[in-house]
Amino acid sequence: MTDTPEVRDPELPGRLLAVERDALVPLLRSRPGADFALPAAACPGWTVRDVLAHCSAALMRVVEGRLDREAFSPESNDRDIAERAGWANARVVDELERGMTEAGPVIARGDGRLDVIALGEWVHAGDVRDAWKEPGAYAGAGLPDALTLLARITREKGHLPLHADLDDMDDPVRLGAAAADGPPARYIGGAATLLRLYAGRPLTGVTYELAGARETELNIFG
Repeated sequence: MTDTPEVRDPELPGRLLAVERDALVPLLRSRPGADFALPAAACPGWTVRDVLAHCSAALMRVVEGRLDREAFSPESNDRDIAERAGWANARVVDELERGMTEAGPVIARGDGRLDVIALGEWVHAGDVRDAWKEPGAYAGAGLPDALTLLARITREKGHLPLHADLDDMDDPVRLGAAAADGPPARYIGGAATLLRLYAGRPLTGVTYELAGARETELNIFG
């Protein structure tokens, strides 16, 4: 059984962002402008460009310390996207690259409450790949760090206990709080599908087994 270390690794969020930056930004720069206008099924009402504008804005809020009480609310997200409506796609990608580079050290100096932003950015990169039908959505080189971060976040939030037997990982992973009464919920399937479940992303075309919990109970962003 793989357990998340009790001690926070402050460098993990930045490492996850940097690994994803190095994979995602070249992909973004290689795609034609029309692809940015495609709908992002994982984020109803948003295009791929909207997802990227949200991601870049969120990271720059972290970098610049603009973290008021309304930051990351739906209304704040909509304003951030609207502020970038007149930008060229390349400018949005430039800002995203800067944010994915500079936010990690800021998050590392914090108390851990911003760590979830790195996981959210990684998930949104999966949303873009999913919209473009690119391979490796919610997977790739950052997956081990994303799983580690997910396990710690769910534990600290006292989330529903779950034992995950992953088809593509050697060891099981324990998520959520320690099981107090009875056995934890059980998951059997791929690691990327597990991330989809916890992020509330579409599950079309994937197979898995889940016992002792409903899909909606796992969503950490809902």
